[in-house]
Amino acid sequence: MPGYERWSDLERKELNDVLDNGVLMRYGFDGMRKGHWKSKELEAAICSTFGCQYAQLTSSGTAALTTALSVLGIGYGDEVITPAFTFVASFEAVLSVGAVPVLVDVDDTLTLNPDAVRKAITPKTKAIMPVHMCGSMADMDALVAICKEHNLILLEDACQSIGGSYKGKQLGTIGDAGTFSFDYVKTMTCAEGGVVMTNREDVYIKSDGYTDHGHDHLGVDRGADLHPFIGYNFRISELHSAVGLAQIKRLPEFLADQKKNHAALKNILSQIPEISFRRIPDPEGDSCSFLCWFLPTEAITKAVVAELKAQGILPGNFYWFDNNWHYIRKWDHLKNAITLNALSPEIKSRLMEHANKDFSASDAVMSRCICTLISLSWTDAQLKEKGEKIIAVVKQVLSKQATTV
Repeated sequence: MPGYERWSDLERKELNDVLDNGVLMRYGFDGMRKGHWKSKELEAAICSTFGCQYAQLTSSGTAALTTALSVLGIGYGDEVITPAFTFVASFEAVLSVGAVPVLVDVDDTLTLNPDAVRKAITPKTKAIMPVHMCGSMADMDALVAICKEHNLILLEDACQSIGGSYKGKQLGTIGDAGTFSFDYVKTMTCAEGGVVMTNREDVYIKSDGYTDHGHDHLGVDRGADLHPFIGYNFRISELHSAVGLAQIKRLPEFLADQKKNHAALKNILSQIPEISFRRIPDPEGDSCSFLCWFLPTEAITKAVVAELKAQGILPGNFYWFDNNWHYIRKWDHLKNAITLNALSPEIKSRLMEHANKDFSASDAVMSRCICTLISLSWTDAQLKEKGEKIIAVVKQVLSKQATTV
């Protein structure tokens, strides 16, 4: 999956442009730049590649989410519905703007269950934030309909789904705003970075200022800019943008290999009748960064995971049910509202209430799921070997189960 697997002279060339002129900051120093504006170029490339009207780069995917939430007017006391299976940055960003993350169950898409979303809506609900996990998408038709019905904001956390689409539209461009992460292990990387994408001019203008201390960027002298509102320093550097500019040019190459390897591995694992696969709302739009598969029971899945680990095959096969970063089950710091700065008593109480709900419906899905990371660098022989080793472990565990029943 990660673009870092394909480091090349193209990335070195873009970086050397920046090192040659010495201007590492995205704003100002016009005379020294020798015509190089890597951040502006990357933002334009994002718009043309993913089909959005506006793009604002940030220092990380988390900063992009925080920016989008803020400029969409989400803040103190508002509730944002988001899935129980995500990366911790999703709820961190919601909390950072003073809102309350309302985590709800996922279904066999590994994304928001629309029925669970409907049940979670209250008068305090301001937005729905689907997270397109592991390269694939949420049921966007259902979520768009819910947002329209209840007059809610739709913010896509598409940080894990670069290159995915839904019915012809790129993920991250369907809602009021969407975000990507360009960290080191994403399909295309800046090493660190993110972006807010939108088709709304007001969201873009506010994002542009918010990520740079509130500067309005309307003059030729940044030091004389006005500050219509308070902002923060979520800027990306020219060095990071240079890496991303090279990577986005290679994205079709990355996605083609990802899809080829995904299809080949799925074909191998399909030999086992007891293995089923994640439901994809739009199979054509899967970016194929992970192959997510299910076994019949939690016990069998845990036994397979244990055997994969014992044989040294587990790396690259993720059992999110026991993962500290991605699933509600292990988020004790969220459930207990452990923060370094004090939360308001109201926010803390509501946070703990929502984080400690019954997520048994999600448990029933996640406890049986293994997600295999799709590598860009696999040879055909390596892919075949990996698939056959996984199959051998699954057969071994199923055989043991059959003899003990």
